[in-house]
Amino acid sequence: MSQPHTPPRGSALHYLILVLLSASCLMPLVIMGMTSLKTDAQIFDTHWAWVFAPTLDHYRAVVQENHIDRYMLNSLKVSLAATLITLMLGTMCAYAMARFRFLGREPLSYATLILRTLPPAVLAVPVFVIWSAWGIGDTLGGVILVYVALNLPFTIWLLYGFIDQLPIELEEAAAIDGCGPFQVFYKIVLPLIKPGLAAASIFTFRLAWNEFILSFILTNRVTRTLPASISNYITDTGVEWGKIMAAGVLIALPPLIFTFVASKQIITGLTAGAVKG
Repeated sequence: MSQPHTPPRGSALHYLILVLLSASCLMPLVIMGMTSLKTDAQIFDTHWAWVFAPTLDHYRAVVQENHIDRYMLNSLKVSLAATLITLMLGTMCAYAMARFRFLGREPLSYATLILRTLPPAVLAVPVFVIWSAWGIGDTLGGVILVYVALNLPFTIWLLYGFIDQLPIELEEAAAIDGCGPFQVFYKIVLPLIKPGLAAASIFTFRLAWNEFILSFILTNRVTRTLPASISNYITDTGVEWGKIMAAGVLIALPPLIFTFVASKQIITGLTAGAVKG
């Protein structure tokens, strides 16, 4: 009689490393949340206190004084528009790279991936100069355009793995039944890569929602997004750390909740579309 299979257990060192990595990731969030609940006197106290009387004064100040509704609306506009445009362009580009054979296909695919490695800080000054010359500086459209450019390489490569694994016979059968190229794409391909679309949309939305440097440089006080609005608390008289931490918590909560809720779709999207060598 065969013995039931038991999953292998990791060593104590393995679990210790996991605990340390988890603590290093969670500790900044814990400190940010605790600081946002302290008074200014407690924040600037030389002795860090883990036990204190919490207050919501900084949250009230952020909500009442900082036009957070306008900045949140700007962030929603930018994030949703960037996500939609990136998915539209990325899906079509990924389909072209997976199905069509053309001159320069391989160099173009690798160049697209290399572009994703560029940090946004490197692009800040060139993008600001070009956008100002084109007259789209200090506009939400300019921010959306640069976010699409940043997210497009990752979206293309993620969806490329899904489309490349689809049997070409499904598209050929649809073409024999009378479907045109666009009908094959929208009725056959898109429904089969929904996990990839979900993962790409989540990552694109998170980057557009959380990005600070480009948003701060390419917007003004009217078109500023939520992360860039934190700069309002750095004044000539000092840094209002309590309000900065409270605003940080408010900014971080939506993507955190969204990520936990959609974690299954993220894992499915990143693993099911893996390209096999």
